[in-house]
Amino acid sequence: MMMPSRPVGELLREWRQRRSLSQLDLACRAEVSARHVSFLETGRSTPSRDMLLHLAEELDVPLRERNTLLVAAGFAPVYSENELDGPRMTAAREAVELVLSGHEPYPALAVDRHWHLVTANRAVGVLLEGIPGELLQPPVNVLRLSLHPDGLGRRILNLEQWRAHVLARLQRQVSTTADATLAALLDELRGMGPVPSPAAEPDYAGVVVPLRIMTPRGVLSFIGTTTVFGTPVDITLAELAIESFFPADAATGEVLRRAAAEAPRRSDA
Repeated sequence: MMMPSRPVGELLREWRQRRSLSQLDLACRAEVSARHVSFLETGRSTPSRDMLLHLAEELDVPLRERNTLLVAAGFAPVYSENELDGPRMTAAREAVELVLSGHEPYPALAVDRHWHLVTANRAVGVLLEGIPGELLQPPVNVLRLSLHPDGLGRRILNLEQWRAHVLARLQRQVSTTADATLAALLDELRGMGPVPSPAAEPDYAGVVVPLRIMTPRGVLSFIGTTTVFGTPVDITLAELAIESFFPADAATGEVLRRAAAEAPRRSDA
């Protein structure tokens, strides 16, 4: 069992403030009195296990940090953490691979909470053609790879727009999770180039940020989506995200379909 480093009331107050909620706001959401919330945060009252989980749910605390809250209050952790390649995660692993393979011939990949590549479908190889091998040595951080000047950074045609999108998204994650590793990654990526200014390129009416990248097969344009497990009870699954890319124009779709058709012939050669 992990050892608590701070009182549970202090942790609750920090999560409430991170969500920009007053004690009254949280009390209304949780259907308890503001007095009770105040007593829990100051340590005048000790939360029950059920109340602590209830407040964590209302505060949208990540599962890993919910375990930390429980331990700080003297309870055992509730959420397990199993390796994706372990025997208990066979069904989940198969589900991830099914989603990735089903997205072909378009690229899709799975990343962990720190944006390390977990697995990817074959179509991702089209984006990585010509990338120096040292940048593809595990663990591969896909955000670092996308902005690195020796990685995809030098190939992304709308780099300023894409970089601004990546940094804004990562900043939101840091604010939401208070994860020190993500905060360090954000600082690193900010140092890879000048502070981005608002992009002058079309932004698809503000709905999505496109990714336009030069590859040995020509310019490919994508829009992306993120998929997460809806009701995970395992920390590994809760922190896993699938990034899927769709062709933003007919030419990109045709290139990817042609690349997929050629793949078996290349592997047989």
